[in-house]
Amino acid sequence: MSSPFPPSPPQPPHPGGGPEGGVLRHAHWWQHRWVRYGALITLLALSGLVILALVREQTGTEGLLVGLGLAVLPVPLLVAAFRWLDRVEPGPWRNLLFAFAWGACAAALIAIIANGFATRWIATATADPSGADTLGATVIAPVVEESAKAAAVLLVFLFRRRDFTGIVDGVVIAGITATGFAFTENILYLGTAFGTDQLTGDSGIASVTAATFFVRVVMSPFAHPLFTVLTGIGFGVAALSGERQHTRRVLLPLSGLLLAMGMHALWNGSSSFGELGFLAVYAAIMVPAFGLLTWLVVWTRQRELRTVREELPAYAAAGWITPAEPFALGSMRARRLARVHAGRHLGRPAARVVAQYEAYATSLAFLRHRGRQGRAGADFLVRERELLNELWRRKDVARPALDHAARMTAPPVRMPPPPWPAYGAYGYGQGQTYGPQGQAYGPGQGYGQGPAYGLSPAYGPSPTYGGRPHAPGDGHRNGHTPGYGYGYAYEPGHLPGYGYPPGPHPSANPHQ
Repeated sequence: MSSPFPPSPPQPPHPGGGPEGGVLRHAHWWQHRWVRYGALITLLALSGLVILALVREQTGTEGLLVGLGLAVLPVPLLVAAFRWLDRVEPGPWRNLLFAFAWGACAAALIAIIANGFATRWIATATADPSGADTLGATVIAPVVEESAKAAAVLLVFLFRRRDFTGIVDGVVIAGITATGFAFTENILYLGTAFGTDQLTGDSGIASVTAATFFVRVVMSPFAHPLFTVLTGIGFGVAALSGERQHTRRVLLPLSGLLLAMGMHALWNGSSSFGELGFLAVYAAIMVPAFGLLTWLVVWTRQRELRTVREELPAYAAAGWITPAEPFALGSMRARRLARVHAGRHLGRPAARVVAQYEAYATSLAFLRHRGRQGRAGADFLVRERELLNELWRRKDVARPALDHAARMTAPPVRMPPPPWPAYGAYGYGQGQTYGPQGQAYGPGQGYGQGPAYGLSPAYGPSPTYGGRPHAPGDGHRNGHTPGYGYGYAYEPGHLPGYGYPPGPHPSANPHQ
């Protein structure tokens, strides 16, 4: 009996053995997932309640409410920015909720208790409260706070390793954790400032609350995320390292953490340099660092899309996906059009199915990329088969939408004019012609006068007709010109020619 699925493509080598040789062991009660989840939720909830009580004690109920209302303003913007960076391979929401809750509750509680204890101890030991406050802000606070925030990144890295595959994942988890921490810290600072204004009678722009809001919410809402993102980058690069590179996987996160502490200390210490010194540090270090890290993350996101376009054609050759999908899945605009198309014609559930298909296909591309580089784990084959089965279950809804998106986003095609006059119903062959949505209308109704290049995995610049694969360099497109390419050209109807590496042709699969 034949299998209902296409054959898998040749697997890249990967270290380690499969799970077959393992011995099943009885799991103790504390090893059950629900027990761990319950303990974690309880810990975070208790930390939140203690934080709420401490902040209310310092600011009062009214100050707490005012601080809460002002501190929440930048949170949606920061979360949306980090979520946008994570759109190529979106991580599960539970990881983001954990990161935010850890930063807002656990990390903030650790920082308040440890910073207060260390500052009081230094003040008692040196009999210099002012110097203790300065030392606490520039040395103690950066070490304690960045270590507490880094704990969330470490936990996701260790226990959600499947969701932590590169730099973008480290940046997103670290940024969300720092956003939660800054949220709680801003409540404390803004609430305290409001209490000070209540005592002095100040209000309006000249109030301490307005000044604190401007510095912490308007000027530097990205400060804490910027520091902790350096730690996240260290963990992200470590995730890209091989499992046997133990030294690198330890030193890189520690290096990122030390950089985060150093930048945090510089930022806190800038307030002691005077107003001009603070502005100089902000303009010369903080803003350029923010711009550089933003560029790095966006560049990494584009590289991830390129990885999708380069790795998925192997699965198209084996018949698991269509030849158009690597192009569509490697473009954020095409992905969005596919979801919109499915939602418009089949409803919101179909749009969610397409989004799930895109996420699974991206994970599959990254998995194969790690496998080709020798960084895949022992469960490579199991994970690959899981992802392929998830794609296959959603193909009936996702494929038409992605095919539509590929048509709509295919780049315009340049058609060289023939050396002889061509007269047709749609043009006279004067100059270059361009086709909308990937269709090239050349001289004489655009029947492809000129070479067609089947670059894998991109589109060839002239339409090809027929339903059979053409060998590179020796086939003819509609009887006009030879087809040049690095792979095979799949020619479904009137679509542009798609190129992909040699292998079993998808159209030969009776189950597709």
